Amino acid sequence: MNQMQRSSDMKAGLILKNGQFWTLDPAHPSAEAVAIHKGRILEKGSWVKVRHCAGKDTRFIDLEGAFVLPGFIDCHTHFLEGGLRLSSVSLRNAGSKQEFVKRIKEEAEKLEKGEWITNGNWDHHQFDSNQLPQKEWVDRVTPENPVCVTCKDMHMAFVNSLALKIAGITKNTSDPEGGKIEKAPQTKEPTGILKDAAVDLVMKKIPKPGHKKKVNAAEKAMEYAHKRGVTSVHEMGPMNHLEIYEELYKNNKLSLRICVYPPISLIDHWLESETNIKQRNKFYKVGGLKGFVDGSLGSSTALFFESYTDDAENKGILVSDMFPEGKMEQRIQKADEAGLQVAVHAIGDRANHIILNIYEKVMKSGQKRDRRWRIEHAQHLIFDDIVRMGELDVVASVQPYHVVDDGQWAEKKIGSARVRYTYPFRSLLDNRVKLAFGSDWTVAPLDPLSGIFSAVTRSTLDGKNPNGWGPEEKINLHEAIKGYTINAAFTEFSENIKGSIKKGKQADMVVLSKNLFEINPFDITKAQVLMTIFNGRIVYKK
Repeated sequence: MNQMQRSSDMKAGLILKNGQFWTLDPAHPSAEAVAIHKGRILEKGSWVKVRHCAGKDTRFIDLEGAFVLPGFIDCHTHFLEGGLRLSSVSLRNAGSKQEFVKRIKEEAEKLEKGEWITNGNWDHHQFDSNQLPQKEWVDRVTPENPVCVTCKDMHMAFVNSLALKIAGITKNTSDPEGGKIEKAPQTKEPTGILKDAAVDLVMKKIPKPGHKKKVNAAEKAMEYAHKRGVTSVHEMGPMNHLEIYEELYKNNKLSLRICVYPPISLIDHWLESETNIKQRNKFYKVGGLKGFVDGSLGSSTALFFESYTDDAENKGILVSDMFPEGKMEQRIQKADEAGLQVAVHAIGDRANHIILNIYEKVMKSGQKRDRRWRIEHAQHLIFDDIVRMGELDVVASVQPYHVVDDGQWAEKKIGSARVRYTYPFRSLLDNRVKLAFGSDWTVAPLDPLSGIFSAVTRSTLDGKNPNGWGPEEKINLHEAIKGYTINAAFTEFSENIKGSIKKGKQADMVVLSKNLFEINPFDITKAQVLMTIFNGRIVYKK
């Protein structure tokens, strides 16, 4: 190849000009133009600087002053499940018993006899009575269709009598280890509410979606993400989801970078079978292993040192990953010896304390290295554990939207003292904890702008906390954006290739209708995604 050909190869395929680029590159925080070559950023800076990258085949896009950020990275999703739920019954905004029943009835009318009604994403805190659903609500309208619809927190499910019968759950069925079958106080009959490990008793009876349905769900989920400016996600899901993404990649249809965190409970199987758990390329990879300590606040299964304020007999539960005693520590020890990252779900203050104890013990017994171990949610903490997270370099992988959602009712469940360090973003940053943001989709919306709004304002959805719920834990806009960009990239050991708009990095960007730094924080969610660019290619345009 001669010199002229090499020069031609380095000309930009696409140049974005006349934009307000917020780069997240400390050395050059702003730019007005960016040149892209073969999926990477060739140059950025002033138009005078970038225009020299143009060739005879370069495409130009005038952004007309629009605001540009690195593509959003969502650090915690149930991505393929989210795609499946886009085609399922939606109960998220069902605000009453009547609406809940109506939607399930309408779904049953669409289905053949014996087909399951699943997903749902219901939230009983929106019901007028705040009452958990009961099987009698829907038995009459679903006589031939088993129902298993999950609560939005994914730690609780509602089932009808037919589903209970199929699963063999009766008043004589004992709670499984790490779970709870809710029963009526007087009759001891199951009410239809299952928590944590008890949900699996029914889930294992539900036919698994076929391969084609999963591929379609992944495509729908990617399209959904593009509209929200998301170019990378971390999926907390099984290893076999990689097969779906690999197929899409081979067919040139994978338009999102996906980092999968499969269950740590299967570590022995993977290590013994020599499964390539470190499989990776620039589009999909295994990031690490995901585990659980406790349940959720909404289902009253998050584990606390003290009892729930609204349930004096309950402190929450340890879930099945924690049994038999010592098993979680053994698994994390094996992961560490294999050089793997771990990401463990902990909600309650005691759950967070327990996993930090395990992390600290394993770290001290192993070699010194850059682990970047994560706590997923890190929702309720005692202050000493916030300090300890910084000392141990543990990443807080948190979901800011939960602040404005759970903030409507959390204090009723655990009291004012404990909510002082609920989602303590400011305290975490002040104690040098790396803060990475996600959504927990479908538990919360896959929408980084809503997450940024939540972290900056902490204004609850009911409008009752205009100055912020726990206002001392607000963070600034720059810090919030970092949570969805460069910090998120750091969390998956990818800060050198994405997370900022910098020469040589992957050309993933989101174009917004408003400069977030020039508007009222309460208008952040009014900004529209005008364009999403993935690997130098426009995958969404409004």
